Amino acid sequence: MTDAQSQASLNEELTQQAEQLSYLRRILLAPVYDIAVETELTHLTKLSARLNKQIYLKREDQQPVHSFKLRGAYNKLSTLSEAECIHGVIAASAGNHAQGLALAANKLGIKATIVMPKTTPDIKVDNVRRFGGEVRLVGNSFNEAQAASVEYAQTESKTLIHPFDDEDVIVGQGTVAKELLQQQPNADVVFIPVGGGGLLAGMAVYLKQLSPNTKIIGVEAEDSACLKAALAAGKPVDLEQVGLFADGVAVKRIGEHTFGLIQRYCDDVITVSTDEICASIKDIFEQTRVIAEPAGALSLAGLQKYCATSQHNEESLVAILSGANMNFHSLRYVSERCELGEKKEAVLAVTIPEEKGSFKRFCQTIGNRAITEFNYRYVGEPNANVFVGVRLGGSIEEREQLLSELASANYQVNDFTDNELAKLHVRYMIGGKGMIGGKNNANTVNERIFSFEFPEHPGALEKFLDAMGELFNITLFHYRNHGAAFGQVLAGFEVSTDKETDFFAHLEALGYQFQETTDNLAYQAFLN
Repeated sequence: MTDAQSQASLNEELTQQAEQLSYLRRILLAPVYDIAVETELTHLTKLSARLNKQIYLKREDQQPVHSFKLRGAYNKLSTLSEAECIHGVIAASAGNHAQGLALAANKLGIKATIVMPKTTPDIKVDNVRRFGGEVRLVGNSFNEAQAASVEYAQTESKTLIHPFDDEDVIVGQGTVAKELLQQQPNADVVFIPVGGGGLLAGMAVYLKQLSPNTKIIGVEAEDSACLKAALAAGKPVDLEQVGLFADGVAVKRIGEHTFGLIQRYCDDVITVSTDEICASIKDIFEQTRVIAEPAGALSLAGLQKYCATSQHNEESLVAILSGANMNFHSLRYVSERCELGEKKEAVLAVTIPEEKGSFKRFCQTIGNRAITEFNYRYVGEPNANVFVGVRLGGSIEEREQLLSELASANYQVNDFTDNELAKLHVRYMIGGKGMIGGKNNANTVNERIFSFEFPEHPGALEKFLDAMGELFNITLFHYRNHGAAFGQVLAGFEVSTDKETDFFAHLEALGYQFQETTDNLAYQAFLN
């Protein structure tokens, strides 16, 4: 190494040390307790016994807005000059940042304007207004609301408050780590949810200075893993799309400031599925009687996934319950999916002979396991496809054993336990196949199947039907909404080869996210 290289390395090290000390000092002095509360660290005794670890939950649901976001919002506002506040502050948000900023601004006597998509559930809009914020409903997506907030900030001289990619916001979120170390100074691993990265960045930079042996693990939803994508690319990158279930972490691009800190101070990243998140929502409820929002239960889902491979007994593990602003109507979806996340249910397609006694023989093969669901429709063929749910004890190994037993009994089986289309749509649509030779038999048409995300606002469905229904025959349509801003739709169309170009042009013009699922095994087994 040359003298110049050595000097450059030393300068970089000194810069990082100065950064660390600056964040440490600012976190220690952050005035967040003017409005925030020190939240409890709850020992999850039942889960600890089940997993043979010491598991704790940092309860940010106890904040006045039921989310940690209040910390960062208040800390940022407390640093603003009088000139920056004179015309008020503005932010785009569909959730916890909106409520945190509204309450923080109210406390400091600053006018706050929150731009929210028109699709935002009424409960969140009402909460922002209750905390004193002005709400402007603009666009049908967060990106449209965000663009509007930037325009309003420029034209009305308002100060724009970013939800995560701001040093003062990061400092405010870091106060969670300050409390945690006072409550559990010997934590071995801390699991922190990741959306834009503000909470993870703030906690990691604090914890690594005062407890360097504590392992820091970020947890992302599989369908919103912007940090994982950024780490792979070496820089923040845009995801093509993000999942909607864990809306509190549905961020397409990790922050620039947050990513730099996470790269230096975070040890690992875990991604978890929707089913695993639902299972953790159930665990939190059973232990605390608190209903966590999906993003709030994200870190506990990551903790449990970690425990499945960790060989260290009696580790002290901490997960951050980041929020509890759950839309009540989403609970139906959670209850349907939590047993899949706990590995307590298998969802299978099984081919059985179309003859008397087949169902009884199949049940005998299943043995003492309870059948949770059995869907079937007669189609006049030698064999029948049945859609069946089977109760399990909670392990992948038991599911594999069940599949082996069915194969040994000469049943043809497809395991759909991890098939999202089967779990979200097909299980509720069994019986959609027409009778052989029937007038509406879908097998006689060139059917193509697509999944869509529909914004929940007046006119969205009508727009879809107006654009597609008059031009292409709709052969299948299934829609479910669980209280989120977007609903999930499965639709089939009769599309001849010579009309494919026109068909896809119309789909693109609609502007909705879509994906063709014609080749999905669940569709082929039950609906084709």
